[in-house]
Amino acid sequence: MGWLILNCRLIASCLFLFLWGNSANSAQRNDVNIVIAMDCSWSVNSSEYKLQIAGIAAAFSDPEILLAIRNGNFGQIGVTLTQWSTRQSQIISVPWTQIASPSDGISFASKVIRARRQTLEGGTSISGALIHAKRLLENEPVRAERQIVDVISDGENNNGERIESVRDLLIIQGITINGLAIENEIHWLHYYLRNRVIGGFGSFVEKA
Repeated sequence: MGWLILNCRLIASCLFLFLWGNSANSAQRNDVNIVIAMDCSWSVNSSEYKLQIAGIAAAFSDPEILLAIRNGNFGQIGVTLTQWSTRQSQIISVPWTQIASPSDGISFASKVIRARRQTLEGGTSISGALIHAKRLLENEPVRAERQIVDVISDGENNNGERIESVRDLLIIQGITINGLAIENEIHWLHYYLRNRVIGGFGSFVEKA
């Protein structure tokens, strides 16, 4: 249950931080585009996977979050869900989806619940997850005022590019990186994410 609440908080904090505004709505832009990058490396068991899924789905079914989306400058966001493990293993679980109404949010949540785990083994490449997220943000068909990566991890980067170099590349491009630390094995992981992974305007770490 703790993960479910924290996943809701991770997404909700992004939305409340970035969405409230007074501009007229427009169908041509999103308030924010969000990549949710879910850890599916070998150390994440089936129960942990299901809890991540449940938390994300609950967030996009939450009336307060859906209200925040509707009250944004443009009244809509773009969101996609990925799962990752090694640098070579990056899977899109739910493709880019526009959320502009409660029904859109419920539909996205339903797709999240049905998402099948496809990355079943391998190391922990947070840097690979961020590189993949960057590419997805660059190719989102509807541009956004802000871009966010919410990365969930249960371990340190141990595969792929140097994490600090990738983090800095995203920050330079104006992308905010937030983190959720699953601390079942590494009880100081939130410090690692805070010091070496997250960055950009309004970035933060939550822990489970």
